Amino acid sequence: MNLQQRINAFVKLGDFLSQFSNEVIRKNDNVEHNDTFFDGFKHQLKLAEENNGWFTQENIRFSIKNWTEALTTKNLNKWLEPYQINITKPKQVAIIMAGNIPLVGFHDFLSVLISGHHVLIKQSSNDKHILPYLAKYLEFVQPEFKGTMTFTEDKIEGFDAVIATGSNNTARYFEHYFKNKPSIIRNNRNSVAVLSGKESKEELVALSEDIFRYYGLGCRNVSKLFVPKNYNFDAFFEAMYHWHPIIDKAKYANNYDYNKAVYLMSEFDMLENGFLMIKEDESHASPIATVFYEYYESPKQLKEKLDKEIQQIQCIVSNGFTENEITFGATQKPQLWDYADSVDSIEFLLAI
Repeated sequence: MNLQQRINAFVKLGDFLSQFSNEVIRKNDNVEHNDTFFDGFKHQLKLAEENNGWFTQENIRFSIKNWTEALTTKNLNKWLEPYQINITKPKQVAIIMAGNIPLVGFHDFLSVLISGHHVLIKQSSNDKHILPYLAKYLEFVQPEFKGTMTFTEDKIEGFDAVIATGSNNTARYFEHYFKNKPSIIRNNRNSVAVLSGKESKEELVALSEDIFRYYGLGCRNVSKLFVPKNYNFDAFFEAMYHWHPIIDKAKYANNYDYNKAVYLMSEFDMLENGFLMIKEDESHASPIATVFYEYYESPKQLKEKLDKEIQQIQCIVSNGFTENEITFGATQKPQLWDYADSVDSIEFLLAI
């Protein structure tokens, strides 16, 4: 199986997923193997939500829509064009996946297979239904994928390299356990937004997507704001308001109530609007339903601070603040070439 055949298979997978990316699921008779897989995938989406209350159908659809838009011939070719991909002796690459948002490990899965290696997957129990089904679909559209994808719930063994994602504590364990293997080890990171006070209403409304999508559980979600001295939060809260129905979700509401009670009992100063709290705090990782903020004296001083803390940061959302910034509203729509932790996984996979 050559690179073009692998690309074609993932394009067909994107066509299959496109049927499930909108609020109304519509079957497309032109999609290959639909009679075999369509109804079964609808069932897997239902199971995913039942297994994990954070995986609402809305958030699953959002993730699927992003992958539908990414898995096109144009995007895949643009992504892979800089590399010389010609692996003749595939290696077994283990992936230990997180489960914080739907299909969070799909990019690693795609990267290993598109580069020509075999994949050994240990999924999170929080996100275990969707990917195995998509792997089976790939085997149907390109039979040569059979035998290249293995899912396990047991201890991973017999692998040549590993990509592992976890908390800061588990990352330390991974680094020790996999010290003799080529590896990419990812730990906790968070995303921040730098506000100047001159943002338009549209930019702040877009920022709300970066904050609330996936309930703020992703590493690309904005959990911390940097604002100038004497920043007025009125426009910020106004722009957040259209997300107020989020408080109707029981898991989110329970976290909101709990964290609010903790802040009140601890007599912390915070501002809140009934579904979001903001609290002045130097930390990057904020609890669910909370965004931390910190004042800065000058853009220069803030850039120096963020440079020192770069290992804790996944994305910086801003307008004209820094070279590699993400535009407001775009954190949860990464391109194929936007690598987690800025570590080029294709380059890694071609070097093992």
